[in-house]
Formats: sequence, C-alpha cells, structure tokens
Amino acid sequence: MTASSVLPHVLHGDGPHKVIAVHGWLADRSAYDPVLPDLDTGAFQYAIVDLRGYGEAKGADGTFTTAEGADDVLALADLLGWDRFSLIGHSMGGSVIQRTLAAAPHRVRRIVGLSPVPASGLPLPPEQWELFAEAAQNPDNRRVILDSTTGGRRPAAWLDRMVRRSVECSDAKAFRAWLDSWASEDFHDRIDGSPVPALAVVGALDPALSADLQRATWMRWFPRAELVELPSCGHYALDEAPLDVIRVMEDFLRGDADAEDGEAKA
Repeated sequence: MTASSVLPHVLHGDGPHKVIAVHGWLADRSAYDPVLPDLDTGAFQYAIVDLRGYGEAKGADGTFTTAEGADDVLALADLLGWDRFSLIGHSMGGSVIQRTLAAAPHRVRRIVGLSPVPASGLPLPPEQWELFAEAAQNPDNRRVILDSTTGGRRPAAWLDRMVRRSVECSDAKAFRAWLDSWASEDFHDRIDGSPVPALAVVGALDPALSADLQRATWMRWFPRAELVELPSCGHYALDEAPLDVIRVMEDFLRGDADAEDGEAKA
C-alpha cells in the first residue's frame, strides 16, 4: 500500500446519504460487524474501512498517524465519487474523523464519534502508558484494557474473543505507532468552532472516554454538538449495545436528510 493507495473497504447499502466508518485501535473493520445486519441501507450507503496496519491493510507501509488516516479517508471518498459524506469513528477512529473534518471541512456533512478520542489527544499516566504501549506485544495487556474500559462486567469468553481478533487483525508495529499519534497529538484548534453537526456516543461503564471528558472537549469545540450516554455499556458499544448504537447514530445522521438529499437531486 503506497501513499496513493486506497484503504481496503466494503460497501453496505445504496442510499443517498454516504457514510465512511472508521474502526478503533483494538480492531479492524470487523468492529462494525454487529451492526451491519440492521443498518438502514435504503437511506444510507456505508463504506467500512481498514486503516493501515489492520485487516486487509495489515501489511501496509505508512506513518500510522491520524493525519495519514484522514488523507486515506479522503482518497477513498474521491475514489467512490463522494463529494459530501458523513463520518463515523470509534475511539481512535474518532480522532481520525476529526482529522478528516479538519482537512476537508466543506466535504463533511455530519460526524459521529463512538467513544471518540478527543482531538487534543488522550494523555495517559505513566502506568497506563506502559500498559498501552506494551499491548502491542502482550495480548494480556489488551485483555486488561478491554476489561477495564467495559466496567469489568463482560464475560471472559467475550474478552478472550476480542483479544484474539485484535491480535489477528493488527500488525504489532503499526499498532504501537498508532498509539503515539492518537494519544499524544493535539490538533483541536483546527476543529474548534466547526459548524458541522457532531454527535458523541459514550458508554456509562467506560472510565476513560467518559461523558465528562466529552463535555470538556467535544461539546466545547462543536457548537452543534450532541452527547448521548448509553447506560448499559462501556467503550465497545458496537459489540455491547449494537441496536442502541444504530438507533442513536442513524437518527442523528437523518437530521439534515431532506435538505442535503434535495440539493443532491437538484
């Protein structure tokens, strides 16, 4: 995969509202598998992508930064012929979609962050940084992260399955490099005040990317921001509460459907 290559992706639906969905740090595009059967494919067309270092792009070269990820998202939109589109991003993917908005604000219709990492990064105390940094080589660390960010309430078999998927779908070197970008980079000045409608969806059991954190970041930067807290899940709402995610996400994306789709037909 070169600088001019396009992210591996799969398309779902053929609706007029185009949406690009970006996964988080511990998964590839299969993170969206739990919601795919019940998406509104008549209203929306979703492009679910693999970032560099993950899934079908597991062996790709790159810098593995949110800025590069944003460039790759825009290259995909160009390939698909999508001049205007909405964006969904989970966790690290939430940072990537904010970068995409910063790079091409005129092209972005709406954004949805699922437990999104703020555009100011996510500074980690030394012990947590060590836990996350060593997760590239140590699957047990990934399990601790999964368990702690879902409130310690998920079955052992689920945690084990999530760890297996994470290890199988990601390149360890890329996985480690992505951490430096999403956790440490601060570009919030480039999206602060954006008029694009922005929804943050968080889980009440997530101690890290909580509703309070989003109120201090996302809700301050986006004048047209909304925040929804799902009471029964943690950081992995796509797995923990897929039907709730679909309802909240698609209701929000429909917010300007009549105006936008009317312009597209004109």
